[in-house]
Amino acid sequence: MHLRFIENGPALLVEQDRRVLVIADLHMGIESGLERHGVHIASRSAARVDRVVACIEETEPDLLLLLGDVKHNVPVTSRQEYRELPGVLATFRDHVPIAVAPGNHDGGIGRFLERDELLFPGGTLIDGVGYLHGHTHPAPELIGHLIVLGHHHPVVSLIDTVGCAARARPAYLYSEIDGACLAEGAGAPPESRTRLLFVPAFNEFAGGIDIQRLQKSGLGPLSRCIDEKTAEVFLADGTYVGSPATLCPADNR
Repeated sequence: MHLRFIENGPALLVEQDRRVLVIADLHMGIESGLERHGVHIASRSAARVDRVVACIEETEPDLLLLLGDVKHNVPVTSRQEYRELPGVLATFRDHVPIAVAPGNHDGGIGRFLERDELLFPGGTLIDGVGYLHGHTHPAPELIGHLIVLGHHHPVVSLIDTVGCAARARPAYLYSEIDGACLAEGAGAPPESRTRLLFVPAFNEFAGGIDIQRLQKSGLGPLSRCIDEKTAEVFLADGTYVGSPATLCPADNR
């Protein structure tokens, strides 16, 4: 297995028998959600689609896997989403087959998808790698594999010795699973270890949770399974920046 970090996403290319391009948390329609809270921003969906297409053209995948929260508004689908999603998904299909691991914002997403594009909410194995959005417990068959998940919007702030912090940047968090975390782990073969790879949000307005707060965030059942002893942090371009423990404590910022 080969993992390639696509900085212009952020996106992840997983290369085995198939080349799977993973994009998490598009949150199409977020502008209408912001408008309801008094923040008025013109739709940037077209620019977002262009970024996705650029990632597709750069990596030439066999499959585009949208790792949940393709749409933004809950519990209803907004007028913006009804207007834009058909064209957005058609553009993706013009370049590559797509699949959607549904997220907690994806109620009603099936009406925009074609047959077999909607995956099981508990996760799907493709070439021995598990994919799910991250707001649900993983299906038992994912245990013992690498699980790639979104939902948590991980970011990292790099702080220098005088306490000056750079802007929070999208980040990947890799970790083995805490053995006491999931009861399903008891069924995994001894030689297999479940690993987690938290993927940052693609949407530029989606915000994020600092990787140092992720384990105790309560945002999803797998965030509490992060093993601090094995956790590693990577920037969007794949640059290794260390373990959460080596970064300045989040509470000291």
